[in-house]
Amino acid sequence: MVKDRLNPLNDYLFLKVMGEKGDEEQLRSFLNAVLGRQGQDALDSLEIIENKTIPAEIIGEKPRILEVRARTGRGERVNIEVQLRNLGNMDRRSLFYWSLEFSRGMTAGQDYRESPNVIAINIVNYEFLPEVPAFHTSFHIWEDTHREVLLTDALEIRFIDMVKFRRLAEKDIRNDPLHRWLTWFDRDSPPKLVEEVIKMDTAIQKAEEKMEYVSIDKEALRAYQMREMALSDWTSGLNHARREGIQEGMRKGIQKGMRKGIQKIAANLKRRGVPIDQIAEDTGLSVEDIARL
Repeated sequence: MVKDRLNPLNDYLFLKVMGEKGDEEQLRSFLNAVLGRQGQDALDSLEIIENKTIPAEIIGEKPRILEVRARTGRGERVNIEVQLRNLGNMDRRSLFYWSLEFSRGMTAGQDYRESPNVIAINIVNYEFLPEVPAFHTSFHIWEDTHREVLLTDALEIRFIDMVKFRRLAEKDIRNDPLHRWLTWFDRDSPPKLVEEVIKMDTAIQKAEEKMEYVSIDKEALRAYQMREMALSDWTSGLNHARREGIQEGMRKGIQKGMRKGIQKIAANLKRRGVPIDQIAEDTGLSVEDIARL
C-alpha cells in the first residue's frame, strides 16, 4: 500500500488530500494534532475554503503558494502552507499570508472586535530557526518586558520543521497524534511505520485513501508530476546560479590575491631603485599605480 508512494508534502498533493470538500475529517484531525486540542476542546467542525481553480502555470512554471484554507466552527480562520525549499523569507512571508487571511475575514463596516482569529501553519522541509531545538514552534504577540501580557489572541503563527522531526530518536506515534501525522507526511518514513500509523488513525487512513485516488487519476497525477518537476527545475536553477557565483567569486579572489602579490613585488623593486618604467614592463602595472606604491 505504501510502496513507491507519492510525496504527501508535494504542495499540490497536500492541497488535494487536505484542502478539498470532503477532506474535512483528515484536516480537522490534523489541526487538532497541531493545536493540541483534545477532548471537549477539540474542533468538532470546520469548513474548507476551496481554491476554485489551479491554473496550469501555477502548477508547472515556478513555485507559488498553494495553500489550504479553512474556517473552524469557532470562527477561526486557518491557513496552511507547505514549503519544501528555503527561500530565506519564511518569517515575513508567513506574516504576509497571515495578514491576508485576516483581512479576508473582515467585511466593510465590521467592528474590529468581531474580526476573526487567524492561525497560520507552515510545514517546512528545511531547518528553520536553528537556535530552537523543538520541531514545532508557536508565535503570538507579547509585550516585550512583560511576557505574560498578550496583546491579542488574533495572531497565531506556527512552524513545523520536518528536518528536526526526522532527528527525533523516537517517534511517539501511540500517544502523540502530531507524531503520527508527520510520520505519514514524511516520504522517507519506513513503510512498516507508515502502515502502522495508518492502521492506528482513521483520519490518516482516509488521507491515504485520497492520495491513492490521486495516484490513479491521470489528470491529477500529471499535475502532481508537473509540480515535482517545477520544484526540481527551480532548485537546479538555484544551485547552478550558486555554483556560478562561487566560481566567479573564486576567480575574482584569485585575481585580487595575484594583484596584491604583484604590487608587493613592484614595491620591493621600487625600494631597490629599479626604474618605474622597467617595473611597469615587468609586472604589467601602470606607471601611475607604481608611483602610488
